Amino acid sequence: MNFFKYQGTGNDFVMIDDRMEAFNSKDLALVGRLCDRKFGIGADGLILIRDHADFDFEMIYFNADGSQSMCGNGARCAVAFSAFLGIINEKTHFLAIDGAHEAVISHGQVELLMGDVKEIHAKKDDFFLNTGSPHHIRFVKDVKDYPVYEKGKSIRYESTYLPGGTNVNFVEPIGENEIFVRTYERGVEDETLSCGTGVTAAALAFAKNKKKATIKINTLGGILAVKFTSNPDGSFRDIWLIGPAEQVFSGKIKF
Repeated sequence: MNFFKYQGTGNDFVMIDDRMEAFNSKDLALVGRLCDRKFGIGADGLILIRDHADFDFEMIYFNADGSQSMCGNGARCAVAFSAFLGIINEKTHFLAIDGAHEAVISHGQVELLMGDVKEIHAKKDDFFLNTGSPHHIRFVKDVKDYPVYEKGKSIRYESTYLPGGTNVNFVEPIGENEIFVRTYERGVEDETLSCGTGVTAAALAFAKNKKKATIKINTLGGILAVKFTSNPDGSFRDIWLIGPAEQVFSGKIKF
């Protein structure tokens, strides 16, 4: 099988051109083997690009454990991969698990229009919202030294989030419009260098009282930006996730 490897601020993905639908998407064990960093290619997730009658393409995303969700950085990489394949040019309208998305790609930067967010739920001193995937947000000090794996794993499996669980983001404000975010991702069951839906959730929670904002987000894997408009009822629209997406290598694997 031919594959490509892409990364977006350190969030890495196995990419497969599956327009002939040769990949068995029901074989979740195969997904896990391909994403395994010791016995496979190694990645946070796997993405299939397929044809769709009503869209430029369809992105089918799997976490490393075979579960499915929306992935912001994965979607940005899917846009870059689709441009590489010649499916799209600078603009695209594509389908993901949470619905339709728009995106623009230019000079290695991908701007992805995320879905609208209806509300942010307060959870004591923390927050919860869904940006295509569920995210728990906790504001902390000294996030670079914070025990993300231990604390994230504990929150991810809290009873209130059963059965599906949640992603967990630890956020430190470092400026008026700038934050540092670290994320424990369900499906990967570890900290990742970056999480697109996670930084989007963190930006909305951080700047929820602003009518419009562009927030710079630092992650261990690089820098992203999120811009959005808020509505009077506390919902959010025109949410754009912005950052780089890069092809790392390509190859063949036997399975």
